[in-house]
Amino acid sequence: MKRLLLTLCLPLGFGCSQMTNHSDTQITDDAPMFFEQRPVAAPTQSDSLYQNKAAVMNKNKQVNTPTRKNINHYVRGIMQDMAENLQYVNTKTPLAVSSFVFLDRDYNNANLVGNQIAESFMHELHNFGVPVIDFKTTDYMRVTPGGDFVFSRDYLELNQEQNFSYVLAGTLVNHQGGILVNARIVGLASKAVVGSAQGFIPQSVIDALNSSNSADGIMLKQASK
Repeated sequence: MKRLLLTLCLPLGFGCSQMTNHSDTQITDDAPMFFEQRPVAAPTQSDSLYQNKAAVMNKNKQVNTPTRKNINHYVRGIMQDMAENLQYVNTKTPLAVSSFVFLDRDYNNANLVGNQIAESFMHELHNFGVPVIDFKTTDYMRVTPGGDFVFSRDYLELNQEQNFSYVLAGTLVNHQGGILVNARIVGLASKAVVGSAQGFIPQSVIDALNSSNSADGIMLKQASK
């Protein structure tokens, strides 16, 4: 009787084992199908990547605002051109610089642009080793409640005898987009031009000069008496 029961149980145990193995095999075969059906999100760029300190954002495409060149830069270029054809002027020939005036206006009046160009040329000549005479310097220091001054534009306060033989002078011409500069060095005795150069100053550089007669960017005109 016991043998009969063992004989009957053996096929049943073998069948159960077959069912278990078949079930495992079925799950394994279906697993790839499960992963293949998973939705895949499209690649997108997230700003959260840049929150990581390890990620550095490319800033090469950002355009930097160029630094505006002032009037001294253009005067330096004009001076370099003049030095190439300059004659008779050396370290032993004192030179003075006058205000630049507009070619189509009164030669007795100069504006801020003409005076600043003259100041710039004085600096450039000094850098070239040419002795520059500042004839607007008085023989004394004038002390006032408003400040201490040594310069003057009153010819009665200046020395009538000046020790210079050459003068750097020039004219200005309004041009589309800026101002043309005509500069030259002239001998006072001979009136001969011993050096010359021309240049161009953009209008944006001219407009960058702030006049002392302006307030909030508006030019102020003195009322006639």
